[in-house]
Amino acid sequence: MNVAVLVTCINDALFPDTGKSVFRLLRRLGVDADFPAAQTCCAQPMVNTGYLDEAVPVVRTFVDAFEGYDAIVTPSGSCAGSIRHQHSIVARRAGDERLASAAPKVYELSEFLVDVLGVTDVQAYFPHRVTYHPTCHSLRMLGVGVGDKPLRLLREVRGLDLVDLPAADECCGFGGTFAVKNAETSTAMGADKARHVRGTGAEVLVAGDNSCLLHIGGLLSRERGGVRVMHLADVLASTEEDA
Repeated sequence: MNVAVLVTCINDALFPDTGKSVFRLLRRLGVDADFPAAQTCCAQPMVNTGYLDEAVPVVRTFVDAFEGYDAIVTPSGSCAGSIRHQHSIVARRAGDERLASAAPKVYELSEFLVDVLGVTDVQAYFPHRVTYHPTCHSLRMLGVGVGDKPLRLLREVRGLDLVDLPAADECCGFGGTFAVKNAETSTAMGADKARHVRGTGAEVLVAGDNSCLLHIGGLLSRERGGVRVMHLADVLASTEEDA
């Protein structure tokens, strides 16, 4: 299988170690994935804010960058959801169905591991008390929460103590530009999420989108809650040697 990794803009700019974790994890599982250097944005910010015409060249660049691959893996339910659901909107706008051609090949990381590779035990080791937040796009747009793919992966991690997060399916309040346009509402939603996280007694909050973790983690750090945040890929890539 010819596999490529979409690292995503936010990971490239703010969380480069998550992208590295994806490659370490895939290589451990025997997948020699590529990183197409021409990749840029998936066009989600443009589509979400109504700039459909401006999204056309961005989607075209995406399709060109990932042409020829059998699967495109990304550590982001948000970006995967955008590509699978929004690229067809852009394609219709431009009158060019090729712009939707990459969408069926895109997988959020846990989907790829469980549904394509057929593995839940990725030989990880992470001796910490962990709780998991299912991000909105992974849960609602992709249905990743159906079958609990991320939770199945976390339960197989040696040394990891997984505890349930109350009201887990409630939004953290980030929502991209929503956090800017509706700052007070966003902060209140995030505060609720942070309170639930602290109530679990977890050392680490895990999620599949660093954008959501950026929001929740900021609130937790301001409250000095003693909880750190980590992307699912970073946990799954961890080994006893790392510990």
